[in-house]
Amino acid sequence: MPAITVDDVLVLPRLPRLDPATTSYRPVRRLTTAPSGFEGEGFPVRRAFAGVPVNELDPFIHLDQMGEVDYAPGEPKGTPWHPHRGFETVTYMIDGTMDHQDSLGGGGTITNGDTQWMTAGGGILHIEAPPEKLVTSGGLFHGLQLWVNLPRAAKMIAPKYQDIRGRESALLTTPDGGSLIRVIAGEVAGHAGPGSTFTPINLAHVTLQPGAQLDLPWQPDYNALVYVLAGRGTVGVEQRPIQIGQLASHGAGDSIRVSADKTQDTNIPAMELFIMGGRPIREPVAHYGPFVMNTREELMQAFEDYQKGRLGVIPAERLPHTS
Repeated sequence: MPAITVDDVLVLPRLPRLDPATTSYRPVRRLTTAPSGFEGEGFPVRRAFAGVPVNELDPFIHLDQMGEVDYAPGEPKGTPWHPHRGFETVTYMIDGTMDHQDSLGGGGTITNGDTQWMTAGGGILHIEAPPEKLVTSGGLFHGLQLWVNLPRAAKMIAPKYQDIRGRESALLTTPDGGSLIRVIAGEVAGHAGPGSTFTPINLAHVTLQPGAQLDLPWQPDYNALVYVLAGRGTVGVEQRPIQIGQLASHGAGDSIRVSADKTQDTNIPAMELFIMGGRPIREPVAHYGPFVMNTREELMQAFEDYQKGRLGVIPAERLPHTS
């Protein structure tokens, strides 16, 4: 699981040591296990938010762990062209490569540790696929796609992209050097990530060494979600067991605690976490397929606009060939 790494974490800035007398650790409100499924043209995913109430996720809508899978030659798959409106998609590539393109002519390639942030806003058509080289050779593919809701006032803004390279993430560690924390968006203990967001959120990928403990300061007015990408350990001061494919939703407080088991599986060198939180929008959510709006009427309008081509058209060079 390469993402972005450093040779010596001890040279990185460190989180402050939290005072147990004044620290309010967040309790674990809910622990869920992601069911497995398939997305797009058939690549495997874990649905990380399944079974979690919307109010505990707000401002997030959806999270897929894509892979981890080692494709044989000819096997890598992507998605067909599809629309989005009313939210932002955040695609974080941990291992492998993905190309993306939209109906406005935007696009690019993301690879190990990169993030492609698409603000769909009022509407866009989009495609994500492995590059031809990866299809030919096969190889590892592992990533995440997170959907971040937009507030009502920003639902219909103009679409835009942010391509965030892994090296741009803020890197820090714990006081004992037992972790590598990559801040992708928001701010952790005064260290800001490069992602620009409409709704205040934090996103961080954490590698926690066997036996290490993470005490992470967290904004009290944000929600807090911890998803395990690999390995096993415990979450919360109550030490709830948690492992790959499980999500912990937290209650109120100003910090998060996660500990990695001293012994991990032989093929897993460390515990890997994706930690998310944000200030809840607290608006009605009407979500169906690729659209996230506030009302059913707005959803119906989004489908009508898509069917009438108002969300864009597929570029001519990307249309399927016909005889």
